[in-house]
Order: sequence, then structure tokens, then C-alpha cells
Amino acid sequence: MVCMEIFREKPVTQREMTQFHSDEHVEFLSRITPSNMNSYITEQHEYNIGDDYPVFDGLFDYCSISAERSMGNSVSRGIISQRSCVLQRVLHVLVETCDIAVNWAGGLHHAKKSEASSFCYVNDIVLNILESFRYHTRVLYIDIDVHHGDGAEEAFADRVMTVSFHNMASIFQELANCGT
Repeated sequence: MVCMEIFREKPVTQREMTQFHSDEHVEFLSRITPSNMNSYITEQHEYNIGDDYPVFDGLFDYCSISAERSMGNSVSRGIISQRSCVLQRVLHVLVETCDIAVNWAGGLHHAKKSEASSFCYVNDIVLNILESFRYHTRVLYIDIDVHHGDGAEEAFADRVMTVSFHNMASIFQELANCGT
């Protein structure tokens, strides 16, 4: 019988985000709000926050929660690892009772070290890969998306094998035309 367990993680802290992202970028995300954003015009340009990457109430919480969902996910045998502070989930990986973990809201693979990119404020994939290196010497990152995961690949150009399936416009067009 196949069963599914749902795990809820703790939001990622500023310190955990700075394992990849610059201190200044993370600090900026924690400070900016719609009510004070006019005081941070220069920083918005520096960190690529604004027009395409809106400032909204709870922005930092959003970043923290979206990153924790991926850092908490686990896939055994070295594909994706998990946060060491969540003992119960680490045990699932160590005894291999969990074969696959999915974060359907994750994959914010465009964010760069010091800036938002393509609607990604924080790169949960990079944070997860960094965590994986605590348990595994090799990591395979499989990126299935309409767009290339440039932020994640740039972060690990020489350390992680990346297999990227992207820009499949013809397939999506065929799916859109189904039934018409």
C-alpha cells in the first residue's frame, strides 16, 4: 500500500538564507514593506525588487516559507537531502523510509545571490543543494521547467551535475490545443 505523509517545516531563518544569498539581500527582504518602499528606491534597483518583483505585505515571510518547504523535502540516495534540524525527517532519510519528496510550490531556481530574478526572490533549490552537500558528496539537479534554472546552475557551475528540460513550447502548445 502506498501512503503519503505531509510534513510541515519551520520557516527558513535569515541565517539559513545567507548560506547562499548575500547578507545585504536577505536583510533588505526582511526590511522592505509597501509602507516603507519609497525609502528604498536605490536598494530596490540594486536587488532587482519592484516592478516585476513586487513588494507586498509579508514578503519576507513568503520567502522564508517557500524556501523551507524545499529545504525540508527529502529524497533518499543522494538526490535531494534535508534540513538537519528536523530530526524526525532526517531519520526518514537515513533509514530510507522516504523515497520521494515533492514541493509543488518550490523550484524558485532563478534567484541570484544578491538579486531577485524571474519572479524568484530567494533560491530554494540552491539552499536545498547546499544542505544536500552536508550528507552527500555528489548531487544531481534535475530541472523540469518552461525556463532554464539559471540561478541554480550559476551557483554550482562546477560542483553539481545539472540536467535541464526546458523551453518545451511545442509540447505546451499541443496540450493547449487538445480537444479543440
